[in-house]
Amino acid sequence: MTTILVAADAEWVRNQVRAAFVAADVDVVEVARGQDVLPAFKAHNPDLVILDLQIGNMGGIACAIELRLDEGEGRLEVPARIILLLDRDADRFLARRAAADAELVKPIDAGVLRRAAKRVLAPAAVATVAVSAADDA
Repeated sequence: MTTILVAADAEWVRNQVRAAFVAADVDVVEVARGQDVLPAFKAHNPDLVILDLQIGNMGGIACAIELRLDEGEGRLEVPARIILLLDRDADRFLARRAAADAELVKPIDAGVLRRAAKRVLAPAAVATVAVSAADDA
């Protein structure tokens, strides 16, 4: 079973992510505060982390950087594979600076999100994946 940690203060974002993986063999763990991401990561050792850019008290960029720092220091049991949910294309620069493995611009398309997750979780996934609805064409 794959475990996905999703962090968003907006309930609709968490619901859309959960709905995207409802038919798959996936356990979705949800947190609503950025400060809860690292403790939840350490408790659940997720295969994938999906972070909303805009989380009220600690945004997705800060969460991604915190995970990368802990990963670099060997404080995580599993590698942090991160997808950032962005508000606009211009935010892609921020996602790359935070070393996200992939980024998607909202609104969330379930098929695009599942494909991005599949690419990030693939054993050969080493490069940052930028995904858009245009990938469906």
